[in-house]
Amino acid sequence: MKQKLFSPVATLCLLAIFPLGGCSDLAQSSQSQSSNTTRISVYFSPKGGTTEALLKEINSAKNEILVQAFSLTSGPIAQALVNAQKRGVNVQVILDRSQRNDKNSEADFLVLSRIPVYIDSRHAIAHNNCVIIDSSLLLTGSFNFTRAAAENNAESLLVIRGNKILVNKYIQNFELHKAHSEMYKGQAKRIEGAKPR
Repeated sequence: MKQKLFSPVATLCLLAIFPLGGCSDLAQSSQSQSSNTTRISVYFSPKGGTTEALLKEINSAKNEILVQAFSLTSGPIAQALVNAQKRGVNVQVILDRSQRNDKNSEADFLVLSRIPVYIDSRHAIAHNNCVIIDSSLLLTGSFNFTRAAAENNAESLLVIRGNKILVNKYIQNFELHKAHSEMYKGQAKRIEGAKPR
């Protein structure tokens, strides 16, 4: 039995982000109000460069990194966020409630490094996986920020540049979820000497 690939609403959403027209290497002109040029790169796991792409963009951040993640257990990603914070980048992280008790979570390492971490308990699962860098770059997709996602799972990561309207929507969504999240103070037994895995 054939299944529809996209519902009409999903198709309209995709057209708003990726308008029809010449599409070479996923780069194209966006027909947005501000005449942005949207450039898109896509990475697939396992072993398709997802973590490396994320690290490259985090390492190039100049002013701000906003992270929403269901799970953050990747030591290299956590270390890159701490390194960014040390060089003066404003880093903020919102995680799903499961990260409070996940023994592999990097939440305690981030807190120890003075990065504000918020727990979003409002939802059954807080599964917004995205990173917004310098209010101009968006990384999003199914990709969880974990080693398993990079090495074992079938996941995807989109790197979207030049679409200010889309980035602003994600920033608004970040602030919406941050407003009902609670600051994570860390697990005392885990936070002492916490280091990335």
